[in-house]
Formats: sequence, structure tokens, C-alpha cells
Amino acid sequence: MTSNEIDAMELRAQVQAALAEDVGTGDLTADLISVDATASAQVLSREDAVVCGTAWFDEVFRQIDADITIRWQARDGDRVAAETVLCELAGSARGILTAERTALNFLQTLSGTATVTRTYADAVTGTGAQILDTRKTIPGLRTAQKYAVRCGGGHNHRLGLHDGVLIKENHIIAAGSLTQAVTRAVASTPAGVTLEVEVEDLTMLREALAAGARRILLDNFDQDTLRDAVKESGGRAKLEASGNITLVNIRAIAETGVDFISVGALTKHLHAVDLSMRFT
Repeated sequence: MTSNEIDAMELRAQVQAALAEDVGTGDLTADLISVDATASAQVLSREDAVVCGTAWFDEVFRQIDADITIRWQARDGDRVAAETVLCELAGSARGILTAERTALNFLQTLSGTATVTRTYADAVTGTGAQILDTRKTIPGLRTAQKYAVRCGGGHNHRLGLHDGVLIKENHIIAAGSLTQAVTRAVASTPAGVTLEVEVEDLTMLREALAAGARRILLDNFDQDTLRDAVKESGGRAKLEASGNITLVNIRAIAETGVDFISVGALTKHLHAVDLSMRFT
């Protein structure tokens, strides 16, 4: 992945907030170390992983001490084996100690998201289905986690409520009917903005198609009903499977012919990669 996919201002703000939370008015323990002491260190991955978060790691050290040098041996999107050295650092011992935890938190969290996404993306290889994330993200880190999803071979759903329309059950109730909700959305949604409606059965699917929906989320459909939905749609709308998606069933779901599969677990059921920093 390339750095131009990351919003630099937002990244800086995320790091600044994380450091304010951790360092506060100062690192009382690192202050015990001589201000002139220097050190070298390595970061290792203790398990197989997909790397993500190097820019956040770098920014933590830049904000703590820009003179600390970091030499990366792996980049975002790289698959690495357990015991791989990801990077080497050199500079102020105080600075390295102060930045260590926050930098590793970003790197382990985003690598965890990228790693699990790669597992799901690999599971549907060759089917034509795309793996999508959701809005079930860590508050304040949505853009970071969605970047990690891309590093892992997944694709982003809407970023938030502001850049896509997704009509769900409660919207339909509030609007009066599915047809009314879709009709209003079709009339008011700007060109280029994704408009999607969630349906719970084939009857709702038919109503959504008749109302002009061209992207439809199939909520908790079993595999037989997913195949029926693909046949019913006949290519008139892009179809997204969602709900109770696991690595056990995702391949079979992809093979029903749906276009997208959204997986909340990519960003919600987080397993941070086990990383370690050791002074050398």
C-alpha cells in the first residue's frame, strides 16, 4: 500500500490524541534514564501476520523525537512469518521508551485488522465476490482500520453516514414503507453516492427492485435463499450478503453469486498481532 492512501492530517491527529492519553504531562519512568543515553531496538512479529500501520508507528516517533531513526524491513500489506524483524530503531533511549507502547498499539491493532481481512479475502479467491468492511470500528480509528482492510485485500463500504445511503429496517419503518424510502432516496441522492437498501426476505427484495434499488443488502439470508435472490435479481442490482458470516461459511456464500460480502468481524472482533520491541 502507498502513503497517498492515508490522510496525513487525520493520522497526525490520531497519534497526537493517543500520545496525550498515554504520555500526558510526561513519562515519569523514562525520566529516570540519562538524557544523553542512546539505544538501538528491533520490533519483531511473534506470529504470522499482514503488516499495517507503519505510518502511524513512524508518526509516534516523529512527535516524540524526530531524531530517532527507523529502518523498515517490511511495509504495509506485506505478509510476514513469525519471528520476522519488522524494523530497527536507533536514537534517544528516553524517546524510544516513551514512544514504544503507543507506536506498538497502532501497529499491532492495524496489523490485526489487515491480517484477518487477508484470511477472509483469501477464502473467496476466484469467486468474484468482494469482502467489505462495516462501520463497526474503534471510535476515532475508523479511517485507520479501513486503510488496514485495504492492506489486507478487502474493500471499504461507506466511510460514514455522510458518504453513502443505506436504508435499513428502522429507516423503512420511519419512512412508512420500503417503496417510499427507496423512492425518496432515488430522487434525492446525488450522483456518485452509493444508495443501498437492506431487505430481510425475497418479498422485500422484489419490492426493492420494483422501487428502483440498484444495490441491495441481503440480511441474514441462508445460502439457498441467497441463490434465489441472485436469480430473482437477474443482474438488475448488485447484491451484498451480510450477517453471521464466518470463515466456515464464507466460501459457500460467495459461490451463491453475490457481489459483496460484508464482515463486521474485520474491525469489530479484533485480534491484535503479537509484536515485541527489544533493545539490542
